[in-house]
Amino acid sequence: MEDWMHDVPKAVVEAQRSLRARIPDLAARYAKVLAALREEVAAVRAEQAAGSAVPEIAFADIAAGRVSPEQVARVKRRGCVVVRGVYSPEQVAAWNDEIGRYLDDNHYLEHAKEKAGLDKYFSALASGRPQIYAVYWSRPQMMARQGESLAATRAFLNRLWTYEKNGERFFDPDRQANYADRVRRREPGDATLGLSPHSDGGSVERWCEPSFHHLYREIIQGDPLKFDPFDADGRTRTKEIPSPAVCSAFRTFQGWTALTRQGPGDGTLRLVPIAKTMPYMFLRALQPDVPEGDLCGAQPGRALSASKQWHPDLLEALVSIPQMEPGDTIWWHSDIIHAVEDEHKGSGYSNVIYIGAAPWCDKNAEFLKRQAPAFLEGRSSPDFAAEDYEVDFKGRATKDDLSVLGQQQMGLRDWT
Repeated sequence: MEDWMHDVPKAVVEAQRSLRARIPDLAARYAKVLAALREEVAAVRAEQAAGSAVPEIAFADIAAGRVSPEQVARVKRRGCVVVRGVYSPEQVAAWNDEIGRYLDDNHYLEHAKEKAGLDKYFSALASGRPQIYAVYWSRPQMMARQGESLAATRAFLNRLWTYEKNGERFFDPDRQANYADRVRRREPGDATLGLSPHSDGGSVERWCEPSFHHLYREIIQGDPLKFDPFDADGRTRTKEIPSPAVCSAFRTFQGWTALTRQGPGDGTLRLVPIAKTMPYMFLRALQPDVPEGDLCGAQPGRALSASKQWHPDLLEALVSIPQMEPGDTIWWHSDIIHAVEDEHKGSGYSNVIYIGAAPWCDKNAEFLKRQAPAFLEGRSSPDFAAEDYEVDFKGRATKDDLSVLGQQQMGLRDWT
């Protein structure tokens, strides 16, 4: 833990004062960023009105190398993409049923009542208690993570980044580190899972921690409109406050795989599909109307909130994702502001497996040294609350269930 993390309120005040003093032409810089943001918001609203602001690509086109430069450019501008047909509907239907049996046979809900309150992640974001199940090691989750089609999808996404320059390779786009996350099983009529708009991967660190200042060098000292969210230089070396609410791995994209049909109104994902949000978010907290010691509501050890109080211009671009079919996947850049609809107004379950893209790099390899023992013992993934439901669960995946690729992606076998 960095020294400043022992007294976060003091660090916030000092960082805010320092940045306000040393960023040249702060007011003009912010005005420039705000004007550019408003243009993007208008473009998003127009695209959404015409169909969808969220790009879509068929997995078959990724596999065949048929994705056009125009499609790539739009994904990089919007910072998100639906990839259709990564898995077959039949396969995911079987996985969905198996996860249900796994939870029921092991009396998950009874155990969850006993451990209520351990998971602090959603405390500042939830409209109510989420229907997120803190299981990581069911066989369907592990099978989905190690799938060859998913590996190809993630390699395609990783290659949208600048992962090598000036003789330094920041990550290997073609090798994955399987970052274990949970499952969502949302019932029709549920009104407890709403998540307010936020970005994962750090909050106050963005202003207080020098390793983030390297990422934001154009915002702080250069031309903020030249900030490149897909430049991996420094991304694998950021230092976050240790917390069960902060991802300590590096993800190029967050994502999930749809186990059921779901879309707008079904209590599912909403996005602000603008890749270049951080110049606005970063500079907004340094404006004179923001009180000293307040970074627009950012709280240590939590996700970074985007609120109507501080970020109304940005939130005008918050849109629902397109209709998703079983086997489709959706991906959003780690900077993207995202939310979950407050209510599931549909008629069927809205179920997903959360699987992001975490390419192989030193940071992720170190994370796997902590995650692999948790998998083998059935403990919770180390980035999450230590609820450890699955230690005694029957039917959880073991190393023998993994393919060679799956073992490599979990750090249980060397890459050859």
